[in-house]
Amino acid sequence: MLPRTVVEQRGQSRCAKRICGELLSGSGNHNLEGARSRLRSPGYTTRLGHDGEMEQPRIRVAAYVVRRRAVPELLVFDHVGLPEAGTQIPAGGVQPGEDLEQAVLREVAEETGLSDVRVINRIAVDHRPHPRTRHPRRTTFFRLDAGTDTLDAWTHRVAGTGDDHGLKFACHFVALPLEKPLADKQDAWLDHLSS
Repeated sequence: MLPRTVVEQRGQSRCAKRICGELLSGSGNHNLEGARSRLRSPGYTTRLGHDGEMEQPRIRVAAYVVRRRAVPELLVFDHVGLPEAGTQIPAGGVQPGEDLEQAVLREVAEETGLSDVRVINRIAVDHRPHPRTRHPRRTTFFRLDAGTDTLDAWTHRVAGTGDDHGLKFACHFVALPLEKPLADKQDAWLDHLSS
């Protein structure tokens, strides 16, 4: 049986809550190791740590900034001097007490320097863990629009207080659909963009 503290952790996914609830109530046919295995799988937002406690997901946002020209174009960036990082979209962690829409606007401004963008809608919530650490993440993807007069390309030094502070990003727009995938499967929800 799972310790009650594991079940009472905040931020669990519905599936994690159901699995833990079944274990506590004795219903269902799950065992402790089976539950641990299911909670660690990539589709879940939480996992059991080495101490048996639920590991909370890092709450994040990601921005599909679209510019409308002859064809729709997506804002992407590459790390200057770090090509192995791959082509990415603006994304990052949500600060305590910060609204998700405020967070996505802040991330776009910090990572690209653009502040003249507007949030159109939420696209999806992605529950994939971090590709290297496997720590759980919950990323909300947003569609934002940039003006048609936004520059085609520029270099920006990252502002803010995150791990990427001071890095230089080569920002540019690419035509949709993309010719090559984005890093960290950030292009997974592009087909959900509305025209």
